[in-house]
Amino acid sequence: MIVTLDLFSAATDTRTGAGAVLGRIADERGWGLDGGALYDVWDRHNKALQREARAPTTFTEVSREALRRAYDDLGLDPRSAGDDLARLHDAVGDWPLWPDVTEGLRRLADVARVGLLSNVDDHLARRTRAAALVDPGLLLTSQRLGAFKPSPEIYQRAASAVAPERLVHVAASARDVRGALEAGIAVVRLARPGHAVDPDGPRPTVEVSDAGELADVVLGA
Repeated sequence: MIVTLDLFSAATDTRTGAGAVLGRIADERGWGLDGGALYDVWDRHNKALQREARAPTTFTEVSREALRRAYDDLGLDPRSAGDDLARLHDAVGDWPLWPDVTEGLRRLADVARVGLLSNVDDHLARRTRAAALVDPGLLLTSQRLGAFKPSPEIYQRAASAVAPERLVHVAASARDVRGALEAGIAVVRLARPGHAVDPDGPRPTVEVSDAGELADVVLGA
């Protein structure tokens, strides 16, 4: 069995990590903006653009345009978006994991091979803290698979990439849960702050609140 985690919601506390970098940028420029609030605007644009993205578009290109649009929304100069995105990505190795992840993945590795399934470029995935905790051959990225969440294609291609082993995906965000389920992939939902299940979409049959519980439930997912 292969179990993948979503990198930027189930495994990583992305809002805290990226928000800290954006907060420093805002302070340096006297914008008077909270980094978390700035992250929320950027993330909203990121999610919207990822729904439309098709290969060979890269995660970096999508994120740069999302940051430019976020700055424009907030009345900031969008010309610095490229340099600011580089700062964000340079710091990705400092973005914290959720506190239960390290021990949870250690336990999970006793019952399954563990990887990541994420909208991200390969080089960024390798630099994250989560990458050090999983099988390096199971970094299933949008770049590697040639598709972006929440398109069914990325989940179906991930399943094909690990076949004949069965794939179970651990998701936290509404779009990731719905996308994987609609693609016919088994899902365990890992509840995280700020994320909820899509009320109009299918619901996972298994949900846990701590990564330490994953090893106990993935075999039955």
